[in-house]
Amino acid sequence: MTAITHMGKLLRGRKGAQLAILLSAPLGWLVVAYLGSLGVMLFNGLWRFDLGTQVVIKELGLSNFERLWNEEVYRTITIRTLGMAALVTFTCAVLAFPIAFTMAKLATPRARRYLLVAVLLPLWASYVVKVYAWRTILAQEGILNWFLSPLGVDGPGTGGTRLMGIWLTLTYLWLPYMILPVYAGLERIPDSLIDASSDLGASPLTTFRKVILPLAFPAVVAGSIFTFSLTLGDYITPTLVSSSQFIGNVIYAQLGVAGNLPFAAAFAAVPMVIMVVYLLIARRLGAFESL
Repeated sequence: MTAITHMGKLLRGRKGAQLAILLSAPLGWLVVAYLGSLGVMLFNGLWRFDLGTQVVIKELGLSNFERLWNEEVYRTITIRTLGMAALVTFTCAVLAFPIAFTMAKLATPRARRYLLVAVLLPLWASYVVKVYAWRTILAQEGILNWFLSPLGVDGPGTGGTRLMGIWLTLTYLWLPYMILPVYAGLERIPDSLIDASSDLGASPLTTFRKVILPLAFPAVVAGSIFTFSLTLGDYITPTLVSSSQFIGNVIYAQLGVAGNLPFAAAFAAVPMVIMVVYLLIARRLGAFESL
């Protein structure tokens, strides 16, 4: 009897043991490679960087976190990043809902397939290429200003500290990640519920407010996990489209130019804590069941 045959007999009928063995390798990799690296990064945040000698001093302390808390510039950057993440998430939700509703409830099966391809098609292109495309669109000599100039309106432009270009670019980039969960959530709503609401005399607005939106809200929250977290950690779009500082830009600059690994690690803990809180709230709202 081979060892494999003997092991198979031992595990026969023991579904818990089978599942544990099946998941041991990926879970081990997750703990070691992912959670382990995050733990090392957070530990680095407890060290300090000597600006005079440009050397990392491996002495434990909270000086980096105190600097983040006490210096107004970092509080402003954090609030700006949070505000942009919330604004992009809200905009994506407003734009995604009618698109997803059309796909789930109004389009024919053939049209639904075409719409799905249209939603997924931008994801096939490179992220950097799409950002550069929007940079060209938003530029002073770009197509947006070409359309707006006869109306006497100036476009958002690129560079400077204006945030509208970042908002438009990030909304375009992350919109598919909101459309797909909302579409899946709307597709699970039985048509009979919508028809029953109409038969009982409810207006379309009342049906949307009291039937469709409550049932689809967990899917919206599920989509917001993607749009919020992706905006929170993005640093390429703010760098290419504007000169405004976001959390990602500061972390990148501290790692690349300044070489201040401890401070970069400490600042990286801020979006991590924010996302842990966000995920706990999303879980309470039933978002995980809609993923």
